Order: sequence, then C-alpha cells, then structure tokens
Amino acid sequence: MRRTLLPLFLALCLLLGGCGWLNGSYVSVTPHEVPKQVSHTDTITAGNYKEFLDALKQLVSAGTEVAAVHVAEYPAKALEVGVRRAVYNVMHNDPIGAYAVEDIQYEIGSSSGLPAVSITVTYRHNSTELQRIRSAVGIEQARTITANALESYEAGIVLLVSQYEDTDFSQFAQDYANEHPETIMEVPQVTQALYGTGDSRVVELIFSYQTSRDSLRRMQTQVKPVFDSAVLYVSGDGDDYQKFSQLYAFLMERFDYKLETSITPSYSLLRHGTGDSRAFAQVYAAMCRDAGLTCMTVTGTRDGEPWTWNIVLDGEEYYHVDLLRCSESGKYRERTDEEMEGYVWDYSDYPACTGKPVPEPETQPTENNEEISN
Repeated sequence: MRRTLLPLFLALCLLLGGCGWLNGSYVSVTPHEVPKQVSHTDTITAGNYKEFLDALKQLVSAGTEVAAVHVAEYPAKALEVGVRRAVYNVMHNDPIGAYAVEDIQYEIGSSSGLPAVSITVTYRHNSTELQRIRSAVGIEQARTITANALESYEAGIVLLVSQYEDTDFSQFAQDYANEHPETIMEVPQVTQALYGTGDSRVVELIFSYQTSRDSLRRMQTQVKPVFDSAVLYVSGDGDDYQKFSQLYAFLMERFDYKLETSITPSYSLLRHGTGDSRAFAQVYAAMCRDAGLTCMTVTGTRDGEPWTWNIVLDGEEYYHVDLLRCSESGKYRERTDEEMEGYVWDYSDYPACTGKPVPEPETQPTENNEEISN
C-alpha cells in the first residue's frame, strides 16, 4: 500500500512546484495548511510589511512559540521578501528579539483556505524571563533602576531602555557605591550586554559578588544604625565647622583603627575598625551628606601613594580634609590648596579651596592616632 501511494505523492509534489530553502529558514510555495490547534498559538492579520513586522515583534514580546499570521491582503509578489526581511529585522535590530530569540523559521501557505504564514520561534530566553524585563524611559531612569538593584544585591537585571545613550554601567556601579557606602556593602563585578539597534535597546547587566547576598544584607542592616547615630551626633545649632568636627570625632573615636583594604569597606570600617583612606573618606562624606553638609571625596595621591580624602564646604569656602592626617595631628583640620603639600589631584574635577588657612593644632598625636598612621 505504501509503495502504491509513494509515486502518487511524488507526482503531486512535482505538479505543485516543490520547496525552496532560504538562509536557514524555509519558504514553501506549496499550499500548506497551518495547524489550527497548536499550544501557544495566536493568529494575527497583516496586510503589508510594517504590519507583518509589528505582528512578529508582538509575538516575540509575548514569548509566543508558534503562530499563524494571515496575509490575505499582503501583495503576493512582495510577501516572501517581506517575511524574510521582517525575520532578520526582529532577530538583529529589535531589542527584545535580539535579546530573546535564538531562531525564527517560517512557512508560507494557507490557513482555512486563506494565505497565511506559519511562524515558529526558538528562544534563548523564555517567556518568564521576558516578563522580568524592566522598562526605562531614558538613561537616568535606567540608572535609578540599576541603583535599586545594587542596593538589593540582585544577581542581575534586564532593562528595555528607550531614548538610550551609551553608558558604562560598570563605572556607574562603582560611582554609586562610592557615594552610598551606607547601602552598598560591596561593589560587584558588572558584565554588560547590549541588544538591538536604534533609539531603544535591551541592556543586560549581571552582578557578581564575592560575598553572599544574605551576608551583604546583614551587613547593610548592621551598618545602618551607625549612620543614623552619626546624624543625631551633630548639633543642630552649631556652624558648619562645628558639625564637621563633631562627625570627625564620631567616626574617628569609634576604634583603634587599622589601615587595611576590604571588599566590604564601610562594614569593615564601622564594625571591625579596619579600612583604608578611601573607606574613611567615603563613609565620612556619606555621614556629612546625611547631616545636610556638603562633602565630596577626592581621589589622588599623597607622597606618591594612592590616596583619598575629602573636600568640605564650610560656610562659603571649600577646604580639604584628610581624616587620617587629622588623626596624626590629633585634631580636625581644614586645609587650603596651598597647604596640601605632597598631594596630587585633578584640579579641574574639584572646586578650588582658597579660603583662609587654619592654624596647625598644637595637640599631640594620641595612641589611637598612632595606630591609624602605622
């Protein structure tokens, strides 16, 4: 019986024109009945290239694996080229498609007697992952979402950013951590991938930490009361100089500090008394900002070694404050640019400190301060 049917089947194939293959996707000019009942199947109508492209984007965004697109109104002569072009566009230019799709195959045929295109999509990221994509209008909103993810110690995020601008999110993570030692216990290694072309892009960020997420959250919880206490330590009626001095005393009198570098700088400094110049400067700056004071961190060198210190706005004048150098002399001290002998920094990145010089304190170093200087 099979031998009788085979020649008849081959003859029908020859009469109906055969099949052609195109760039890994296949197109058949033979009338083909698109399956009516397939799981995850949607049926959409498209009368031209733009409508077909929009339909394909819609299917991919929904994570649809199999679909039939009715094309009765689509000019027959332009259909094959249009479908091929739309598939390429979605897989390479559309942000969601470039991120999520592994392959798209299609077959031109009919459904219920009407011209239709059968679509089969293979995904590298499934529908559940697509639902987790977060939308951002502009790069500032993207940075805000990223900052929230950093504070929650998420393993990674995927953003669909409209009005996209080139951004180094690894540098953003570093900068944000520097400015927020009260919430960021460890700076992750950031892997960044970009998908699509044009004004909208999908940005995939993967955050890798050396410390476990639970441990980082515990550290965050333990550090928060210290920052809260620092604000209460500042006198509301005092002038800026007095407030800066009070915060200096609050921080520097907590421990007999040891100079060490840590991957969890604020936690190690405030809970175990170990930190480097960067940790001191970043924690102090955050405490000052929480108290309503203007304080920034400066990165440069001291006596040829990498060093970090602060610049504060005392009244209407800016001054340098090196907490560790203050500790060496035993007293809080603000310095002008001229007094920063041995320091090197990029003058163009920071305000000039040209206020009235403050006399050197006469207080001798304490045992605590000697420990810090070692």
